[in-house]
Parts: sequence; structure tokens; C-alpha cells
Amino acid sequence: MTAAELTMLAQTTLADKVIMALTVFVLATFVGLEVISQIPTMLHTPLMSGTNAIHGIVILGALYIAFQGGGIGVMIGTAAIVAGTLNVIGGFVVTDRMLRMFKRKK
Repeated sequence: MTAAELTMLAQTTLADKVIMALTVFVLATFVGLEVISQIPTMLHTPLMSGTNAIHGIVILGALYIAFQGGGIGVMIGTAAIVAGTLNVIGGFVVTDRMLRMFKRKK
């Protein structure tokens, strides 16, 4: 980065940073909903099982935030740990249910 870019970055206020973060969050939400709504039902379960590894990484990041951040970081990190853990467990439950459908009945 050049000195001018660093100066410009240093001059951004907290309100500007919050607005930028919210803008990215809202756009990511809309894109995510659009992508998820286009997935056929038959692909949902295999994709669900594949995302369990990604949520494991989310949980590790949340643990880092919870232990490094103070005050609000602990609350956000804890909420992320709970949400990520529920998502991983749900993924395994759905995958197990799908695999039981393909077992031969005796």
C-alpha cells in the first residue's frame, strides 16, 4: 500500500467501518439466499455433509475470537461456537438419516 492509501484508511471513522461491514453482510446474505434457493433437493444432503468440515473451521475461528476478544468478543465468539456446533451436529444427523435410507432392509 502507498502512503496515501494508508492515510486514507487511517482516516475512516468507526461509523464508516460499520456501514461497510453491514453492506458486505447484507450483500452476502442476499447472495447466499439466492444460491441456496437454486440447489435441487437431491443435492442438499450431500452438500450438507460436505459443509461440516467448513463449520469445523468456523468453530475454530470462534474459539479464537472468544479467547482473544474481550467483552463483546467473548459474547460473539460464544454465539458463533453454539451456532457452528449446532450446524455440525445437524449436518451429521441429516447425513446419517440419508445413509440409512440406502441400507438394505432385512
